Amino acid sequence: MKKVIILACSVALIAASCNSAESGQSANSNTEAAAPGTGQSGVQDDVSNPNIVQVAIKSKDHTTLVAAVKAAGLVDALSNAGPFTVFAPVNAAFDQLPKGTVEELLKPEKKNDLSNILEYHTYVGSLRTSLLSDGMEFEQVNAKKIKITKQGDKIFVNDAEIIASIPTSNGIIHVINKVLLPPQ
Repeated sequence: MKKVIILACSVALIAASCNSAESGQSANSNTEAAAPGTGQSGVQDDVSNPNIVQVAIKSKDHTTLVAAVKAAGLVDALSNAGPFTVFAPVNAAFDQLPKGTVEELLKPEKKNDLSNILEYHTYVGSLRTSLLSDGMEFEQVNAKKIKITKQGDKIFVNDAEIIASIPTSNGIIHVINKVLLPPQ
């Protein structure tokens, strides 16, 4: 009798393993694993809501920001679960910087400076506009603080206006009209 019970349990375990593998197969049918040596950004997924990086890549108004994030090596970090709040300057905001600034920051030897600036645009947590009040301060990833101000219906982070907000699967993007430069 013991042999029958052991045999039945073994068959049940094998069947459960097969079902588990099959369900894993079907669960992955809409996604592909990341290539060896790539991070979270290498995962291909056509089913889930897009993350911060995926949304930014699709935006024609954020090509400079995307190039900067890639040059700083922050694509994988911003593709992770989060939640993150990214204050995302539009291309025109980068155009307001002194001529040659962006090109200089994109050089490999300026990676630390570029990372510092981009980290000043990133908060760990989700800051929805409905929760932002005049005078609030938040410590960014680079340990420097930003300040929120309100003028009527407009919300500003430092002196950059939030012109749109886009929820993503791993946080929120606040589109801003100026580049935030961290205090020295």
